[in-house]
Amino acid sequence: MDELLPTDPSRIGGHRLLGRLGTGGMGVVYLGRTDAGKPVAVKVILPEHAEDQEFRARFRREARAARSVRSPWVAQVTGADTDGEQPWLATEFVPGPALSEAVARCGPLPARSVRVLGRLLARALDAVHTAGLVHRDVKPGNVLLTADGPRLIDFGIARTGEGTALTGPGLVVGTPGFLAPEQAAGEGTPPAPAGDVFAFGCLLAYAATGRPPFGSGAAEALLYRTVHDEPDLTGIDDPELRGLLTDCLDKDPAARPAAARAGARIPEDAPDGSAGWLPEDVVRLIADRSAALLALPGTEPTAVDPPADPPARRRVLALVAGGTAAVAGGGGWAAWRLLGGGPAAAPAGRDWVIGVQADLSGPRSAAGKAQERGVRLAAEQHNSREDRAFTLQVTALDDRGEAARAARVAEEFARNRDVLAVIGPTGDAETAAALPAYDEAALPLVTVSSLAIAYAPRSRASFFQAGPSYAVQAAPVVNRLLLRPGAERLGVLLDRSGGQVAYSGGYFTHFSVPILTTGTSYPRVVPAGTEDLAPVVADILGRGADAFFYAGDAAGAARAARALAATPFEGPRMAMYNAMDPLFLAEAGAAADGWEFIAPYTGATAPGAEEFAAAHRRAFRAGPAYWAAEAYDAAGLVIKALTAAAGRGGRPTRTGLVARIAAGTYRGVSRTYAFDKERLLVPSGLHLHGVERGAYRYLGPAPVTAT
Repeated sequence: MDELLPTDPSRIGGHRLLGRLGTGGMGVVYLGRTDAGKPVAVKVILPEHAEDQEFRARFRREARAARSVRSPWVAQVTGADTDGEQPWLATEFVPGPALSEAVARCGPLPARSVRVLGRLLARALDAVHTAGLVHRDVKPGNVLLTADGPRLIDFGIARTGEGTALTGPGLVVGTPGFLAPEQAAGEGTPPAPAGDVFAFGCLLAYAATGRPPFGSGAAEALLYRTVHDEPDLTGIDDPELRGLLTDCLDKDPAARPAAARAGARIPEDAPDGSAGWLPEDVVRLIADRSAALLALPGTEPTAVDPPADPPARRRVLALVAGGTAAVAGGGGWAAWRLLGGGPAAAPAGRDWVIGVQADLSGPRSAAGKAQERGVRLAAEQHNSREDRAFTLQVTALDDRGEAARAARVAEEFARNRDVLAVIGPTGDAETAAALPAYDEAALPLVTVSSLAIAYAPRSRASFFQAGPSYAVQAAPVVNRLLLRPGAERLGVLLDRSGGQVAYSGGYFTHFSVPILTTGTSYPRVVPAGTEDLAPVVADILGRGADAFFYAGDAAGAARAARALAATPFEGPRMAMYNAMDPLFLAEAGAAADGWEFIAPYTGATAPGAEEFAAAHRRAFRAGPAYWAAEAYDAAGLVIKALTAAAGRGGRPTRTGLVARIAAGTYRGVSRTYAFDKERLLVPSGLHLHGVERGAYRYLGPAPVTAT
């Protein structure tokens, strides 16, 4: 939660305002208290919208309808002024985590919890629909968990298009991945209760499995899968629940049950005030938020320009905002960031700490360990300088490549006020789970190997994606394969065994062909676990492919290489970098020679990497593995920002460090690092690798023009 600005009111509509929860296109959301001491979230409309009479009339109608919603499972509207100079609306404060946070931190909910959640949320939706409203954005971030049941929030209040994506001729309103296919198609279909029921099905599937039923990634890919693919309900073994979700997720709106009917099909009921319907770790989250609520200030006058908060109060605000952010709603209303980097006392010494969050013992431990070594080498080199302004300590924590553990590691780093920045995590799922804690604490997080195109909505206040996303990697793949004599048609084999990484890479490569070239592409998608790829390869070549791209895992790439080697095909062939593994070389054998990879990491023999590689060998008695140089660079850009801050005296703040990293440029071993306003890397700096005589070789920078 941010402090009030000098221009903010201290009171509005009988509410004392305590701080800013977020801002958006429609207005500002404040945490407030009534004169009776009740905490509320107060949404105040911006002046430019308040002067729009059409907007004000719609706001008036929707506020009136929202006040008529009566359900214990809906966050109630407690007051509104739609005619004043500053229109506002207040909703009750619910001291509980959002479902999205609970699942990210604690993992999927058990079956009974999902059934209770479903029955009560169905009642909440029925109340909203009975009031003549359509929620339009049912998603895990808009459901709060409390000991006595869930609360649905943010139902149709002064919202024009938060969380939208423009596709085709229509404007899609809602959150991709929790959006009905009739809305995802972008054909202008007006929102209807059946769309909320579809989103309700997506939400319960997410609660039960920890993943949205149509996957994650780019909005365009999510919308496409929602319209064309069947939902992934793997792991939902309860037959009645699975049957209900199948019906709620029907592509035909008319075939879906109404909210009341859906709730009646679930045999669980209200938890009767007991927390027994939730797992113990989720109950602890709720208890933390409830305890923090008791420590909020009373109703004495608010100072709009207060002195710096002591750490204890900042922690209270952090805990409170964790529950209140969701009350304020999703989409454009949400821009949550805690003052974790506020004014700090001068350090007792000049030992400053950066963290490493990595998979050090799980499925990506090779990459995680390489990154830890890269960071430690950068710190060691800094500490060897006689003119250094501070000594840098490195603390590494292992998240094992598990999302639930990643969230706990992030919380541990966020709570440790000595930690000024963190390098990591290793994978996309761990980063998505960890982001809420880092954003909440405004703790700079620099990742080099989490390359998802998009993560769950968040403020991006302190997150730097220091590597090119899967979408960015598509252009050099197409350039390398098709911008050459005799290559006109690209065959794309998308193997679901590679998960979201492969899907994103394959989808965007296919999508980029007609944009970047005059050529064409022919895509084939195969289910995960497909052993015999020979018929698929034969079909691709039979459709005239004179270049070949595989998006999947290392084992599948080996199968594709062997199948391709058994044909007369002599054209260029390439696989996604995630298949660039010793397993590919071992299983493909001689068929691996000639394959190439566009990768976000450099090689030890790359020009400019020689000194780094030699230092790595001296320090660890081994050459650097892939990702070590990128982590070394990430630590270097943090050290550069810390050094600049040290020159001004005193200990740097987390928020100050974020600003310095965002504004600076750093030339590293792998690439030059600079970030756009979304904290995304510009330019990309990709690399080309290939297989020669059964070994990987660094071939140079990735191509940006014809070969």
